[in-house]
Amino acid sequence: MPKFPIPRLNDESHQYGLDHFNVGDSWRLFRIMSEFVDGFDTLSALPHPAVSFFGSARTTPQDPCYDLTVEISRKLALAGYPILTGGGPGIMEAANKGAFEAGGISIGLNITLPFEQEPNKFTNLPLDFKYFFVRKVMFIKYAMAFICLPGGFGTLDEMFEALTLMQTHRIKPFPVILVCNDFWGPLVGWFKERLVPEGNIREEDLFLFTVLDNPDEIVSYIRKTVIL
Repeated sequence: MPKFPIPRLNDESHQYGLDHFNVGDSWRLFRIMSEFVDGFDTLSALPHPAVSFFGSARTTPQDPCYDLTVEISRKLALAGYPILTGGGPGIMEAANKGAFEAGGISIGLNITLPFEQEPNKFTNLPLDFKYFFVRKVMFIKYAMAFICLPGGFGTLDEMFEALTLMQTHRIKPFPVILVCNDFWGPLVGWFKERLVPEGNIREEDLFLFTVLDNPDEIVSYIRKTVIL
């Protein structure tokens, strides 16, 4: 069995934790509360909830998924939907770009990370976060739909959290759209072949999401499901 190196913390890597180890929990709570307050105050002023986009920060402008994301976002922004992303590069940048170029509301919830995450230039409503869980609350609370494009652990995390909250009736159902069937198809197939037969999810849980690739169909689906 292959052995993988165990990551070791050094002096430089300590700065990338949630906080330095010498910061007390009580003081950390104030920082957490301030992020919630800033997020609530800013996003509650939106004319209506947004469409959240998720996908890889590593997607380049040369990737077909980048242009596809720009097109979907532009069409949604023209239809009056605010666009909400993680504020970074890749798919996030593409979604913000589409909204920005359409003259729509382009929101970026940037997270402080040691790599990958630099705020993109296409947001006209930026917010900065240090804590992932605070940021995730904003994505759920102020979204009327999720659009998930190819991505890594972060994308999967956001998608599964939304599906779990709907499955357990912690939030009202809203559209979760998986874009790029070539990417999501094998995962959906695994849901059907393993999770349903083994009783880990119910067959009706498969209706918590839909797979669509055509931008016009995506916009039409959201407009029929979520009326402004």
